[in-house]
Amino acid sequence: MIEIGTEELYWERVRTLPRPGEENFLAFYDHRLGAVFTNPRLMLIPLDDHLVHRGDGVFEAMRFEDGAIYQLDEHVGRLMRSAAAIDLPCPVEPAALADLVRQVCVVSAASEGNVLVFLGRGPGGFTLDTRECPEPSLYVVVKRFPRKAESFWENGVSAVRTRIPAKQGWMSQIKSVNYLPNVLMKKDAAEQGADYPLCFDDEGFLAEGSTENAVLVDRDGVFVVPELRNALMGTTLKRAMNLAAGFVPVATRPVPEDELYGCREIILLGTSIDAVSVVRYNGRVVADGRPGPVSRRLRELLVADRKAHGQTLRDA
Repeated sequence: MIEIGTEELYWERVRTLPRPGEENFLAFYDHRLGAVFTNPRLMLIPLDDHLVHRGDGVFEAMRFEDGAIYQLDEHVGRLMRSAAAIDLPCPVEPAALADLVRQVCVVSAASEGNVLVFLGRGPGGFTLDTRECPEPSLYVVVKRFPRKAESFWENGVSAVRTRIPAKQGWMSQIKSVNYLPNVLMKKDAAEQGADYPLCFDDEGFLAEGSTENAVLVDRDGVFVVPELRNALMGTTLKRAMNLAAGFVPVATRPVPEDELYGCREIILLGTSIDAVSVVRYNGRVVADGRPGPVSRRLRELLVADRKAHGQTLRDA
């Protein structure tokens, strides 16, 4: 027979039950509570928050190191655009949110990490009706940054065409918490024995990875960005396009899958990986099977850019 719990029993079990990964959660903020906490056992979201049971919310993931956070304003701006697209108000103004993010990073006492911001419709019920949620929810989480070995970039990675289709239309332009297609893409790649998945739209053109943008250097040495009709413009991709323009021609156009087999380089771009070469695609070697010069140079520039232009945390 199921046990009928008391409030005391609830809190005892919250404090003592195993919490996988809790050593990686350093600090979190819950706007309802108006405070930052460092005990991961208390990092709980109401089950009736539409963010949880309907995927009704948006998010951003950022990176900080050496006392500075990279592209903070760009991430906050994209969060606000995603929220506006689904008519979701934020309980604080963009400048206040940026300041809040920096403060939570400081409280974490970490020298480097990832910080995630979740903006949800809020608690209030379990239906589809947004009117049952009187106030939006806002959560900020700082977690350890899983730093990769240098061999990750020196050796490159493998990628495969996923059987999961690209998100369609305007939904692909919103960084929502509904990441089920992305989760299934990553699972599919692992099952096919590859490191990363690449998805394609219904016309057969390259869209994106599960959490990364994919670009290529074509036969003519042009840095080609796929048309993002069914993919999200990453903050790293946007910055990389500007940096790449300083040493290589840059173009945006549709990319059919066949072109991936004959190009000079395939490059994945993202917050946690900067720029990394795909050296095998669908089991076939890309170019000479080694990370290419554009990928290596672009990573150097992104690392330098992060160190030069990160926004300091300590003036929060």
